[in-house]
Amino acid sequence: MQSPDNDGLRITLLSLHGLVRGHDPELGRDADTGGQIKYVLELARELATRDDVASVELVTRQLIDDRVGPDYAQVEEPLCDKAKIIRVPFGPRRYLRKEALWPYLETFIDQMLGHYRRTGLPDLIHGHYADAGYAGAQLARLLHVPYAFTGHSLGRVKRERLLASKSKSKSKKSPEDLEKKFKFKRREEAEETALETAALVITSTGQEVEQQYSIYHHYQPDRMEVIPPGVDLSHFYPDDPSEPLPPIYDKLVPFLREPDKPAVLAMARPDERKNLEMLVRVYGENPKMQEAANLVLVMGGRDDLRTLPPSQRRVITNVLQLIDVYDLYGKVAYPKSHRPVDVPDLYRLVARQKGVFVNPAMTEPFGLTLLEAAASGVPIVATNDGGPRDIIANCQNGLLIDPFDPDSIDHAIMRCLTEPEQWETWSQAGISGSREHYSWKNHVDRYLRDVSEIIDTSAPPALSQSDSRTSKRLPEFDRIIMTDLDNTLTGDEQALNEFVDLMKHAGKDVGFGIDTGRSLAEAMSLINELGLPRPDVLSAAVGTELYYGADLTPDRSWHQQIAHHWNQKLVHEVLDDMPGLFLQKDKDQTEFKISYRIDPEVIPSVDKVRRRLREAGLRVNAILSLGSFLDIIPIRGGSELSLRHLAYRWGFEPEHMLVAGDCGNDEGMLKGATLGVVVGNYSPELEKLRRLPRIYFAEGHHARGVLEGIEYYDFLNHIRIPNDKVEADSSKEDTNQSESNDFEQNQDAAARSAS
Repeated sequence: MQSPDNDGLRITLLSLHGLVRGHDPELGRDADTGGQIKYVLELARELATRDDVASVELVTRQLIDDRVGPDYAQVEEPLCDKAKIIRVPFGPRRYLRKEALWPYLETFIDQMLGHYRRTGLPDLIHGHYADAGYAGAQLARLLHVPYAFTGHSLGRVKRERLLASKSKSKSKKSPEDLEKKFKFKRREEAEETALETAALVITSTGQEVEQQYSIYHHYQPDRMEVIPPGVDLSHFYPDDPSEPLPPIYDKLVPFLREPDKPAVLAMARPDERKNLEMLVRVYGENPKMQEAANLVLVMGGRDDLRTLPPSQRRVITNVLQLIDVYDLYGKVAYPKSHRPVDVPDLYRLVARQKGVFVNPAMTEPFGLTLLEAAASGVPIVATNDGGPRDIIANCQNGLLIDPFDPDSIDHAIMRCLTEPEQWETWSQAGISGSREHYSWKNHVDRYLRDVSEIIDTSAPPALSQSDSRTSKRLPEFDRIIMTDLDNTLTGDEQALNEFVDLMKHAGKDVGFGIDTGRSLAEAMSLINELGLPRPDVLSAAVGTELYYGADLTPDRSWHQQIAHHWNQKLVHEVLDDMPGLFLQKDKDQTEFKISYRIDPEVIPSVDKVRRRLREAGLRVNAILSLGSFLDIIPIRGGSELSLRHLAYRWGFEPEHMLVAGDCGNDEGMLKGATLGVVVGNYSPELEKLRRLPRIYFAEGHHARGVLEGIEYYDFLNHIRIPNDKVEADSSKEDTNQSESNDFEQNQDAAARSAS
């Protein structure tokens, strides 16, 4: 597939948490500002240097928040000639941790549809981390654009590591506590969606493929490529002893009695997973190590310890307590702040003093700081997990350790400090190996090779093709009302008659659409029986069929899209005999919908059904409604995607689409930037939508609730959106609001430069 302009590839990189800027990236400012930011920035810049790349858009979240500064409010920020950052508003304007973004991702998807309609479709969407992984997967499914995914770190792995560390430390935090804070269930489902959709999964190490991605249901190693990230080493080079001591030296002197001793250096944000407390214990327990070297801990930056988020404050407080317990004053430096330019100087200072860089993290997906240290000539000691394995295997510049074994850490550090010939060998090997194995040129060469192969073998997106728009009616609409049929419009005859009368007199600028789980024949039979106007749009069979106009002309592009990977026969083979599932009648089955009744006493959670489908290699959606109806549809089908397909194809702005529903199979179309109405007789599975913006919970039941929603938004006149923000309530969705509040109070005290 060639790029639409034939001038090169158009690539979208998604990294959604928001603290992304082109100059002086604030690495380590909080738990979300780590190596991923540097990766996407440098990947974008290197891609833009290639002749076969036309443009690169790095898309993130727009923040309008004085606490983080004006840089993150710019709609566009150029990175270089062919690459730029695009900032898209979704959710509250203020900064939120990544765990609080899940409720707003459908709004982001709607915003990106408008962006692509204005600018044209990209040739590739590449999602980074779980939130962008989910959003990118949904966009790729909807637009039929090839999709790549990089997890950076994985929720299931993180959960297992945290539970293991809690067990060893005898912490009282339970799996329920961790779920409440980190929302692992949502994250893991998002990662499954991304893995299910991606034509290419880019990993940093073989260990990621074999031991991390392999525990996911959609693990498909043939789609995975190990491409070690490149590293910009222009600022990281060996020490010149003739140069004066760098300014960072002066920040260490007040802490140390003998500042010219070798340094055991650790540089990480204060996060319990970074295992800094273990390193202090190892140092405190070994008088010989104290005699041989100082310990230097660069834990981001802080103006006032009291204003840090609780998790960071707890780690630093524990470190300070251990320094006191072991009486390490004069031997440990922990500067309050440093500048980005101090980081390369610090590595060179450690090299000059014949010290060692230590990364004792519980898990390390890649290890950017290890390569920076290696390029500067500092031997490394690093956790035997993830990236460090490959780095040390390639560069032969240090030792791997068990992060939970203090003797392992102790032994490795002492070897670096007491074997000068070995130190020199490791130092030189790191300088040469980092440059040989971890250049951005090599990374992007392999990246473009794999991406180009995928794009060349992919069918052109259906929505990029010029088609004959079979209905002249749709483009005339200024706005459209899309409503579910059963239990939403039906159930109150008087209110239904009022709704019908309202639609008859609404004028030509207002379209009327039905979104239903019924088949086309059943839907039209009920529409005629109720005396409803003939719909201008009919989305039938749980969003797997789309029809337009009086003649019910099928949308062939939608049919083409959802047929992707659909295997009706295999679904029946996998599920028909599953205890607790019962096929519904033949009239409820369609070409792209298989419908069951579910016995909740036998199958209390649809997760079991989803797992069985995934284990069989099926790429489908399983949608539960009213607690007892289960529909299996294609991965690219569903009300959520059919509604967005409609909006994209016909150019409807989301706020000009009012959608109304009552149960679980309406959830997808209710979420996002459209104007949602949940009627008063809704089923419990929709209660979780209550705190989201642009979703109105009506008091009136059935059609009375739809009428109430139309009035609430003044939809037939000058549309108003009273619930556009709902920030006070939606903040409850923040899974760790106390930390978010502390962050907001902190101004610039959070860590700015640690990796």
